[in-house]
Amino acid sequence: MSETDASDRGLQIGFVLFPNLLNLDFAGPWDVLANLPGATLHVVAKDLAPIVSSSGLSILPTITFANCPQLDLICVPGGAGHLDAMEDEAMLDFLRQQEPGCRFLTSVCTGALVLAAAGLLEGYEATTHWNSHDRLAAYGAIPKQGRVVVDRNRITGGGVTAGIDFGLTMLAALQGEAFARQVQLGIEYTPEPPFPGAGSPETAEPAILEAARAKSAGYRAKMAEVDARAVARLKVG
Repeated sequence: MSETDASDRGLQIGFVLFPNLLNLDFAGPWDVLANLPGATLHVVAKDLAPIVSSSGLSILPTITFANCPQLDLICVPGGAGHLDAMEDEAMLDFLRQQEPGCRFLTSVCTGALVLAAAGLLEGYEATTHWNSHDRLAAYGAIPKQGRVVVDRNRITGGGVTAGIDFGLTMLAALQGEAFARQVQLGIEYTPEPPFPGAGSPETAEPAILEAARAKSAGYRAKMAEVDARAVARLKVG
């Protein structure tokens, strides 16, 4: 990615939302990217009805798919609602229509699977939440571990809190590293988790990881069903 002065371009940024999203997947990068001078941030949805996140927080869309201008940067967050979003043809069509004129097509967490279901990650390195990382290959994406993975104009963030890393990565690309560093200082982003190592399957205690996987078994089964249908639709298409 090359540095570009966003203030000269009037950058149009759209966060494409859906019900039952994980609020932090959206709010983290939104608050970071809102620092871009001259940029316009849109909350994009099918209609203007409030979107209720998985934690119960309601978010108000600012523009609909039908009225949205061409976006320079699209970000799709994740959360349990991504499974329904993967089968929402209006959302998938919107992403496909926007893609040719979009400078950066991005995601946080399982939002990557929404891009994948639209056929927009084939041949690109990508990451997502650890519990869905193994799903990417079925869509022709190239799974890669990392808090943020950059492959040409596809930028994907890992699970949830990686949205802040993603936002800062985008700031550096759009406005320069010095500016991104200033924003990082402003939000006092210097993570020191209370339980070091517990946030990654590679370093978590085996019993904790086993419990997390057992808890998500039903969710994983639903993922497999949705993936099978989504991959089949892409093959037919």
